[in-house]
Order: sequence, then structure tokens, then C-alpha cells
Amino acid sequence: MDLIFWRHAEAFDALEGQDDLSRTLTPKGEKQAHRMGQWLDRQLPEGVRVISSPALRCEQTVKMLGRKVKFKSDLLPDAALDDLLVTAGWPDSKMSVLLVGHQPVLGQAIAYLLGVPQGELSVRKGAVWWLRSRVRDGVTQTVVVSVQTPELL
Repeated sequence: MDLIFWRHAEAFDALEGQDDLSRTLTPKGEKQAHRMGQWLDRQLPEGVRVISSPALRCEQTVKMLGRKVKFKSDLLPDAALDDLLVTAGWPDSKMSVLLVGHQPVLGQAIAYLLGVPQGELSVRKGAVWWLRSRVRDGVTQTVVVSVQTPELL
């Protein structure tokens, strides 16, 4: 199974009294999302499931991919690691899954899947981490397929 994590692109800080979920992308964030969306569209396999946080900045980010998306509250900013992995179907899903979400849970999930002892990795805004589950000699392994940031595209 391929599990791809895409952190939302750069967003404006919340204004006083503004709900965090209604924050929008900055012009820089729009460019980041556009570049990464184009790259992902070329790389993703057919039939990939795309699941996103319903936060506006995630909706705007994933829109740049131009594919069918399901929005799940299990990916909101306060998401729990276990809920995220259940939503993804890791590691048993028969199809690849792209999750669009937030820190810190994306970094926690990546760290958990890679066995990083600190328990959290920093995921840059707009970046993609592509992981793959495979079985070798009867042992399940997690492999890093790619880490990509918008600045390198």
C-alpha cells in the first residue's frame, strides 16, 4: 500500500475572532499547492483515494490536484494518530491513499510508520511524504518512496 501525506500549503494566520478552519491560502500557498498538485497528478497511480481535512486551507490545497476528494473530520488539525491511520486503511488497503492534512498529526503518523523514536517529524507546508508498506521475508516494512517540497519543483 502507498500512503501519501500532503500538508496544506501556506495559509494566512487567523484574524482575531476567525475560526481556524476558515483560514485561506496565501498567494505563496496557492503557488505551492499548484506546483505540488501538478507534480502529484503526474506521479499518482490511477484509482488513488484522496481524503482531505475539511479545513478551508486543505480544501484549497487539494483542489489544485483536480481529482475527486472525500473530506473527513478525522484529518482536522486536532486529529488523533489512530483515527488518521484507520481512515487511511494502513497498511491493508488495496489501493493507494493520499491524505491532505495538518501538523502535528501528519508528522506523528510519518514518525510512527518509520519508527522514529521522538514520535514526530516536521512536515513543511505544502510538502509531500510518500510511504509504502511492503512485506519482505514475512516482515512488514515501511519504505520512503519520496519526500518533495514545493520549493524543489
